[in-house]
Amino acid sequence: MIKGNVIKYGDNIDTDVIIPARYLNSSDPAFLASHCMEDIDTSFVKRVKKGDIMVGGKNFGCGSSREHAPIALKAAGIDFVVAASFARIFYRNAINTGLGIIECPEAISEINEGDQLEIDVLKGVIKNLTQNKEYSIAPFPPFIQEIIAKDGLINYIKEGVQG
Repeated sequence: MIKGNVIKYGDNIDTDVIIPARYLNSSDPAFLASHCMEDIDTSFVKRVKKGDIMVGGKNFGCGSSREHAPIALKAAGIDFVVAASFARIFYRNAINTGLGIIECPEAISEINEGDQLEIDVLKGVIKNLTQNKEYSIAPFPPFIQEIIAKDGLINYIKEGVQG
């Protein structure tokens, strides 16, 4: 169960907006987080709190195939991203890095900045606690839930190998 406040952006939030390419000479999550979203929202780093939920429009995460974007969001404090749709590579990278992610196009237009959401990926429900509305989502298959719960694919594989 995920519960947090919404930070909302629009369509086509690309990976260069999430973490500008000029900072990709580092893979340090704290460094990437310190520059996350700065080209479109200079207040993001100051106002994001651990457990916040990012909401985006269509084609969230388009652009680069590097994993820096989901790493930066996660290190900045974002626990989950809800969008109308995701770029496929970003979707895969988010799961691989343990960032929760779900598509729910019908909810995006009604969710507002600052709303509080509760997301239950096991039951397949997004609740907007601020507006008292509820949206159905397709729950993740169990193996994807386990990858996210183990904080990413590498940890998932390590634990599988070690038995």
